[in-house]
Amino acid sequence: MYVVLAAVLVALAAGGALALRNGRFRGTHAVRGAEEASGAGPASALEGSPWQEQLGERATLLQFSSAFCAPCRATRRVLTDVAEQVPGVIHIEVDAEHHLDVVRRMGILRTPTTLVLDARGHEVVRASGAPTRAQVYDALAAALP
Repeated sequence: MYVVLAAVLVALAAGGALALRNGRFRGTHAVRGAEEASGAGPASALEGSPWQEQLGERATLLQFSSAFCAPCRATRRVLTDVAEQVPGVIHIEVDAEHHLDVVRRMGILRTPTTLVLDARGHEVVRASGAPTRAQVYDALAAALP
């Protein structure tokens, strides 16, 4: 009886912690293979990818998603709406299943994951899970000059 109660309490605590972290933007992740380019600073997070020439003028909302992910569809709608409303910001969606090399290099552990990149393509913040519009606007404020 006590074992079952303990298991339920641990599961509730773990679920609550995950729910609190879901969709929140926090720190960045070191991109593997982004070496210093002769004093010019680290390479763009998208360097060597099919999207390296698609950066937004001011910022890029980079979303990693998968085909059967319901939160990914909600995230796509939010990020598309925000990109349409903020000048110089674009939204790029990457199918994580078909671009595993990029997923591994960028340290993506789950879908959806959203990265906010500055105008040079450097990661500013990231969120795992589905962020709200308010969270995206706040994250963009950190990336925009």
